[in-house]
Amino acid sequence: METSQTLTLDECREQALIEAAKQACDHAYAPYSRFTVGAAVLTKSGAVYVGCNVENVSYPVGTCAERNAIAAAVSAEGSGMQICAMTIMARNDGTEAPCSPCGACRQALREFGHDISVVYRWPALELTRSSSAALLPDTFSFAKSPEASR
Repeated sequence: METSQTLTLDECREQALIEAAKQACDHAYAPYSRFTVGAAVLTKSGAVYVGCNVENVSYPVGTCAERNAIAAAVSAEGSGMQICAMTIMARNDGTEAPCSPCGACRQALREFGHDISVVYRWPALELTRSSSAALLPDTFSFAKSPEASR
């Protein structure tokens, strides 16, 4: 199996992914928290897929933007899809807000790329660039070695 490595996004590509995540944020369904999140993933094929958070009155039933973007990518490219980068943008009641991926989303990122580039706003809205490995070290995997990827 092939190992993916952290890719550094050029400024132009990063800005396009940020804009895609912001646009996805506009479509979020968050009537209860009014905390809207949009995510955009860049896959190894060069395609970009987006997702937004979808709340539900039964709180645990809602889904995160990051996992919805991953699901869109898998739906389009199949189970062999690999992520190179993800951007996450959020608004709290319409105002830009800091937001990093939750633990479940961090684990989901690991499923489709061992050490991808992740861009989000944290903690005072500054753009933060990290890797999925730094966000969640020692992730769970059935791989034979921690460095192995899908």
